[in-house]
Amino acid sequence: MTSPFVPMTVGEIVDAFVEGDNPFYWKAFDGSTAGPEDAKYTVSINSPEGLSYVVTAPGDVGLARAWVTEGLSVEGEHLAHPYGIFDALRELYRKFRKPDFRTMARIMRSLGSMGAIQIQPVPDVERASWIERTLRQGLSKHSKQRDADVISDHYDVGNDFYELFLGDSMTYTCAVYPTEDASLDQAQENKYRLIFDKLRLKPGDRHLDVGCGWGGMVRYAAKQGVKSLGVTLSQEQAEWAQEKIKEEGLEDLAEVRFMDYRDVEENDFDAISAIGLLEHIGVANYPDFFNFLSDKLHVGGLMLNHCITYPDNHKTAKGTFIDRYIFPDGELTGSGTITKAMQDNGFEVLHTENFRFDYMRTLRDWCDNLQENWDEAVALVGAPTAKLWAMYMAGSEWGFEYNVVALHHFLGVKLDDEGGRGDVPERRWWTDAPSSEFS
Repeated sequence: MTSPFVPMTVGEIVDAFVEGDNPFYWKAFDGSTAGPEDAKYTVSINSPEGLSYVVTAPGDVGLARAWVTEGLSVEGEHLAHPYGIFDALRELYRKFRKPDFRTMARIMRSLGSMGAIQIQPVPDVERASWIERTLRQGLSKHSKQRDADVISDHYDVGNDFYELFLGDSMTYTCAVYPTEDASLDQAQENKYRLIFDKLRLKPGDRHLDVGCGWGGMVRYAAKQGVKSLGVTLSQEQAEWAQEKIKEEGLEDLAEVRFMDYRDVEENDFDAISAIGLLEHIGVANYPDFFNFLSDKLHVGGLMLNHCITYPDNHKTAKGTFIDRYIFPDGELTGSGTITKAMQDNGFEVLHTENFRFDYMRTLRDWCDNLQENWDEAVALVGAPTAKLWAMYMAGSEWGFEYNVVALHHFLGVKLDDEGGRGDVPERRWWTDAPSSEFS
């Protein structure tokens, strides 16, 4: 005689997915628990929907879906800066396992008995519709239209939202802190100063900034007498940047265009900067990217590539959470792979430098700003989107601290056919900003 089906409790389901000691204490809507009561963090599964997200996509995607929809919550963690939980999440991900077929079948039957088997898209932030539209249109990865859709999807959330955490500089890339106690705006100004100096720019030079964001580098260069052109695939960024250029009286030297960098027709630039763009290019497209930009420079022209990297050269893809909810089609690789790609495609690489701790500090400051302006952020974009950005930035801060990811500068020069590089010096010509500048 067949025994009647006995649904599993939520606590039993959690235990089935976690091998060994559980780093969390779990409390569930059905009254069951899992894990040690003295764990540093207590995780509450608040609804059948939250449980469904965790079970059907165990790992970062499922937990993110549950957290942003309030199907899961963590005691003692601020919504706008959930940094500390990532140590425990790292241990949890290591212990996740897929239950055997019989156990998984019982779990799914148990979900059904709770009414939790139907998974709905995450309100306001689910990108399934974007992915389906892209596939229907037959847009290949990193085609101009698909890249434009991806960038718009991320950056056109609204300038008002970004202003809440980026600070006055409106710069969404790693700052370079001249001192540990420097402010975010001081560090962003120092970053632009450092890149400007590395590129040996001087009044009268012509500069191209690809993926220019809100035009911070363009405006910095123009203020030093350089004619600077920036391009971005975000219309909101371009409009904001052009207004700022007009406000600062830089129209004669600075311009930001809403366009793909591949459509820039001008040539013979003295220097090019790519600050936070390579992550969107795709590793397979590096040869075309670097060859195209090399062709835009005169001999002896310099390029500064500033991008997120992996600590080794074996991985090439971002995690599923970031790819689905933050930067679709984003791709990372190691600094050695990027150096090789530059060397093989138009550049002699003169210098590389790692700024991962600076990005850790940058993200810390962004998280603190978001925390300070949390209620306004939720009012602007809704709680799910605000929580996604909080999780992404806090997780990234943790990742840079623990060398999960890094941030590198790559300085390259365009050579002539005989290997000459014009008047570019043999040795390093730039210096770190004196601390007194930022005291």
